Amino acid sequence: MSDYKPTREEAYELLTKYVENDSQIKHALAVEATMVHFAQLFDEDPEKWGVIGLIHDLDYDKYPEEHCKITEQILKEEGWPEDYIRGVMSHGWKLCTDVEPKEKMEKVIYTIDELTGLVAATALMRPSKSIMDMEAKSVKKKWGQKSFAAGVNRDVIAEGADMLGMDIKEVIHETIMGMRKVADEIGLNGNL
Repeated sequence: MSDYKPTREEAYELLTKYVENDSQIKHALAVEATMVHFAQLFDEDPEKWGVIGLIHDLDYDKYPEEHCKITEQILKEEGWPEDYIRGVMSHGWKLCTDVEPKEKMEKVIYTIDELTGLVAATALMRPSKSIMDMEAKSVKKKWGQKSFAAGVNRDVIAEGADMLGMDIKEVIHETIMGMRKVADEIGLNGNL
């Protein structure tokens, strides 16, 4: 067993090698920042959690119909540690993988992957077009509107929050806090 830990630089290089779509890159950065935020919240390894968040959708841009499967192959070929690969695979549980989230990190990425999309969509609908002045209640309001950000799987988010033993509003709040740290990079600083 090697002690190899992929760095953020290596992950970003891999991401930009396979992902060309700007909104996919912004999504990766949002998930990375949120993962780092939750890692700090839970006193876990922010570098590891961030790296996993950054590359979780590595294959989605080019191979959406084989999502997660191609990422697994790429990461194995790159010699990535098993727990990193498992962390990435767990975000697709019941959607495109059978890797059930067991570790706290896996439960977090499973929960917040979809949620970052809902948070971003909500922020863009605001007069300020900003995440900086947005509270969890704004996202919660949009939650019930099934036609709003219809691609976001709210069941996954709710199930993930349950797994984490957290209230959905708390998960939304912490996701907003994480995403605020990269508001510029993900285009959500708005016009404040």
